Amino acid sequence: MRRGKLDSLGVSAFCESMAMMVQSGIQMDEAVALLRSSSGHTGPLEDGLVIMQAETEAGKGLAVAMEATGIFPEYAIHMVSAGESAGRLEDVLFQLARYYEDQKNIRNKLKNAVIYPVAMLGITIIVLIIMLAMVLPAFTDVYNSLTGSLTASSYAYVNWAYMLCWVALIVMLVLAVTLVLGFVLWNSKKRNIVESILHKFSFSGSILESFGMFRFTAALSTFLASGQMQDIAVTESRKMTSCKPVEEKVERCQGRMGEGHGIAQAAYDEGLFEPVYGRMLLAGERSGSLEAVLRKLTGLLADHCTELVDRLVGIVDPLLSGVLMVAVGLSLLSVMLPLIGMMNSIG
Repeated sequence: MRRGKLDSLGVSAFCESMAMMVQSGIQMDEAVALLRSSSGHTGPLEDGLVIMQAETEAGKGLAVAMEATGIFPEYAIHMVSAGESAGRLEDVLFQLARYYEDQKNIRNKLKNAVIYPVAMLGITIIVLIIMLAMVLPAFTDVYNSLTGSLTASSYAYVNWAYMLCWVALIVMLVLAVTLVLGFVLWNSKKRNIVESILHKFSFSGSILESFGMFRFTAALSTFLASGQMQDIAVTESRKMTSCKPVEEKVERCQGRMGEGHGIAQAAYDEGLFEPVYGRMLLAGERSGSLEAVLRKLTGLLADHCTELVDRLVGIVDPLLSGVLMVAVGLSLLSVMLPLIGMMNSIG
C-alpha cells in the first residue's frame, strides 16, 4: 500500500523526539517502541513506526529503518546515516529537527503571504466583471429612459468608464493567468524557467537567493554536525540550494577551498554571505565554534527570508487594493457625472 510522505513539521517532530530519547541513552528499538506507544493517532508516521520497530528490533540502524518506511525525505535519511557512521546521531537529529521546523515556518509564511494577494486578485476580477455586466449597463438604461438617447458628452463619460474597466480587467486576467502558469511550471520539471524569469527582477531574485542561502547554510550546518569533512559537506550542501546564482557562488568557494582555504575564509573572500555574516563565520572557524555559528546563521537567514516575504506582501497588497479602488471609483464617477449634469439642468 502506498504511504504518504511526512510533511516538514512531522519530520521535525520525529527527529526531535528521537534526539531527546537518544540523548537520554535509550536504545534505538526501545525509542521507536516508545514513540509508537505514545502516538494515539493514525497516519503515515504511525504506519511507518510499525515498520521501523520491526527493523530496529532486527538490529538495523535508524537510517535503514527510516528508508524502509518510504515516508521520510532522502535528505533526512542521508543525514541520519552519516550521523550514525560518525557517532553523532544526537547532534544530527537535533539539527534536522531545527532545519525542517524552519522549512515549515517559511513555507507557511509564503503560503499565507500568497493567499491574501490571490484572494484580492480574484475579488478585483469579480468586481470588474460585475461592473461591466450589470452596473454600467444599468446606468446606460437609466440614461436612455430619462433622455431617450444619450447625449454626446454622456456617451463619452460612459465609454470612458467601460474602457477603464475593460483595461483593468484585462490586466488582472493576464496577471491571474501568469500566476497560474507560473505555479504549474514551478511544480514541474520546468521550474528553472520560472526561476530565470524571477531572477531578472531584483526584488524577487533577492528573495530566491535568500532562500537558497538559507537552505545551503542549514544543510552545511547539518552535514558538519554529522562529522563530514568540510569539502564534502560543501559539495553535498550545494545540491540543496535549488538556486543557480547561489550554486555558482558556492562553486567559486569550492575553488578557493581547493587552494587550501577553509570554508569561512573562502565564503568571506567570494562574498557568499553578507559581510557581517562572513565575519561571524570567520570568527567561528578561528575559535573552533564553526558549527554553533552556522546554527546561529541559519536562524538569522530564516528570519531574513521571512522579512523579505513580509516586505513583498506589503507592496503587493496595497497595489492590488489600489487598482480595485481606482478602477471602480473612476468608473462610478464617470457614469455619475452625466446624471449630475442632468439634475443640475433640471434644477
